[in-house]
Amino acid sequence: MRWSKLLLPTLKDIPADAEAISHILMVRAGLIRKLTSGVYSYLPFGLKVLKKIEKIIREEMNDKGAQELLLPAIQPCELWQKSGRLETMGEDMIKFTDRHKKLNVLGPTHEEVITTLVKNEINSYRQMPLILYQVQTKFRDEARPRFGVMRSREFIMKDAYSFDCDTQGLDISYDKMYDAYCRIFKRCGLKFIPVEADSGIMGGDASHEFMVLAQSGEDKIASCKKCEYAASLDKAQCIEEDHHRLLATEHSQINEDLKDVHTPGVSSVEEVASFLKVSADKLLKTIIYVKGESVVAVLVQGDHEVNVAKLSKVLKSNNIEMASAGIVEKITNAPVGFSGPIGLKGIEIIADYSLKGARGLICGANKADMHTIGINIARDVPGAQWADIRSIAQDDLCPHCKAASVNIQQAIEVGHVFKLGTKYTQSLGATYLDDQGKANQIIMGCYGIGVTRIIAAYLEQNYDDFGIIWSKEISPFQALIMPLNTDSMEIMEEAKNIYKQMLERKIEVLFDDRNIRAGMKFKDADLIGIPIQIIIGEKNLAQGLIEIKLRRTGQRLKIKSEDVLLEITKLIKKV
Repeated sequence: MRWSKLLLPTLKDIPADAEAISHILMVRAGLIRKLTSGVYSYLPFGLKVLKKIEKIIREEMNDKGAQELLLPAIQPCELWQKSGRLETMGEDMIKFTDRHKKLNVLGPTHEEVITTLVKNEINSYRQMPLILYQVQTKFRDEARPRFGVMRSREFIMKDAYSFDCDTQGLDISYDKMYDAYCRIFKRCGLKFIPVEADSGIMGGDASHEFMVLAQSGEDKIASCKKCEYAASLDKAQCIEEDHHRLLATEHSQINEDLKDVHTPGVSSVEEVASFLKVSADKLLKTIIYVKGESVVAVLVQGDHEVNVAKLSKVLKSNNIEMASAGIVEKITNAPVGFSGPIGLKGIEIIADYSLKGARGLICGANKADMHTIGINIARDVPGAQWADIRSIAQDDLCPHCKAASVNIQQAIEVGHVFKLGTKYTQSLGATYLDDQGKANQIIMGCYGIGVTRIIAAYLEQNYDDFGIIWSKEISPFQALIMPLNTDSMEIMEEAKNIYKQMLERKIEVLFDDRNIRAGMKFKDADLIGIPIQIIIGEKNLAQGLIEIKLRRTGQRLKIKSEDVLLEITKLIKKV
């Protein structure tokens, strides 16, 4: 392809609305252009990357015996009502009413659709195991689209679904997909970590996320410094410990007599800790949540955070949210920031394990501008239910080996696999007849990959100060021919000759035939990141030499012009 004929607009400056490295590079290197918030057009250069990733995915999925199909994006809301997910998806779901006044959704995922299809087509154990997959556009009305294609409202996803007669069959299908995902991400050039994960609104018994470590990642994972344990923050367990902690300062004796102290205008953990001259872990946070029609008080240590995914499991509800200021004041008789568990009546109280045995704590007094000191959890909150409801923190003990602490790192989720069991087949009535003629629920698994997100994740790990560094597997082109002076007949003849021979050998090559300064060509070449640069300049050509630069390492080779094709063929296999 000649650059002069390719829609490949590069930018010198950083886009004003781009924060993440991947977003900046995808715009500057001409992969995407923004249409509106969270919606992007893929230019030819970016689409070539997408197609290469899709090709890798299809090869690995097909190798595992999966069959590709294509499901509709428009889905009737009745399916989502049957599965019970219409409400849990909430405002993230894009709904519309058609001309027949029927409510539909633009598919954010396809569990309901695929289950309905299989329900109507599969009726015997002889037709399973079965794995079906598609590569398709999904739609989610993200509240805060950000980081370019990392979190967008329209994106391409590979979703696969397995159907088995029993849990043993599901385990086999799950392992197949797990292995396929490892192969896919490795071929795409990603440094990834599979971690234990929470199934969330997808449901099911077990799941793993495939995470790419990156500072711009919106997810966090906990990984042990010693063993191989790794889990998402939603899933990572905290070890139940009996701290028997005491509130004490250098100038005070331990005092467990309850006492209210005046804390005017001081409500946050940081403010209260500073005002009372104590560390944040001496505070008891009381957070009021609403679960349907009921209210729940949740207690955690001042320096810990409530883990909503864990709390949802304890409460057996995906429909929980923090109470409004009005509800908090009605329940506690105090403004937000002054809530405490003492004296709360008629509501459920759930306390994190880390508070067991704690004494001498400080919490809101359920009075404006007042806090209570000297709290003994066992004595003062006897009705609390104990559970692991906090997020694991940096240097907490590993829940697996219990011999080392964990690291908390930012990460990007690129894939997720689930053991769904009968969550959807039961609600949608998908059954099969076994060898005895008895009807049974089909057992399902679900397996998703963010295809467009792979590009962003890859770029977060493969760039330098000059631009993108593509791997040969997903690079839009394998090589770039750069004649430095297009006015030179000798240079252009050599460039055209190499270009012709590379095309004949089916090598994907971009020919920079633009009549611009050599300096601009060098900058653009590094920006777009094609692995091999073939540089044709007057000085080297006069000596019968052509320069080859490897983008990843910066290594430069001077090759005799008659040996260039042979050397390029060798390099393509190595880079």
